Amino acid sequence: MNYAVILSGGVGTRLGLEVPKQYYKVKGKPILQYVLETIAKSRRFAGVVIVAAKEWHRDIEEMLWGIGELPLLGFAEPGENRQLSIYHGLLALKGMAAEGDVVLIQDGARPNTTVDLLLRCLDFSDEQDGILPVLPMKDAVYLSHSGKQADALIPREKVFAGQAPEAFLYGKYLRANENLLPDRILKINGSSEPAILAGMNIAFIDGDEKNYKITTKADLERFAESL
Repeated sequence: MNYAVILSGGVGTRLGLEVPKQYYKVKGKPILQYVLETIAKSRRFAGVVIVAAKEWHRDIEEMLWGIGELPLLGFAEPGENRQLSIYHGLLALKGMAAEGDVVLIQDGARPNTTVDLLLRCLDFSDEQDGILPVLPMKDAVYLSHSGKQADALIPREKVFAGQAPEAFLYGKYLRANENLLPDRILKINGSSEPAILAGMNIAFIDGDEKNYKITTKADLERFAESL
């Protein structure tokens, strides 16, 4: 079975909005609702766990009542960083998700993810432990030890930008995160990093340039104009 952990605990103020960006309404709907609607449309998930502050639980429940056909399996508390939030979401699935089930990790502020990309993230082969959408690098990439000068040119065909959503075998991914407790997990920057550190086989699939995470006002305007 497939499950989803949705990260909706951010409280960043970079956009200068009156609410966290995932709850900001665009064309009458919170950004998070667009994310949830796409997951529901895929018809491939047994349910979702949402990582969110308690003050937003009621709003999220109302979004899901309006969508239908997407069971809410529970909420999880946001962690000190993104990866600890993911771990809390994985714990909330204990007793429901089996060892070989798939868990999809998605950002609550990534509203342009398509059903097609979701389905491709769930298309595991027998040899794969996880799937990561990536984009190729278009510009030259340089290594700098000081941050002030170029020390080496990194072949761009060997460098890829990762995207969410990412999908993993639940049991292996849960243990990969547990292996990093209590302190190393706070230094993790990408959802697939614990899996890679644990030796899991993470396969690349083609990402989508339109599948951007809303982080700036320009992103917000771009999304609004696309609707």
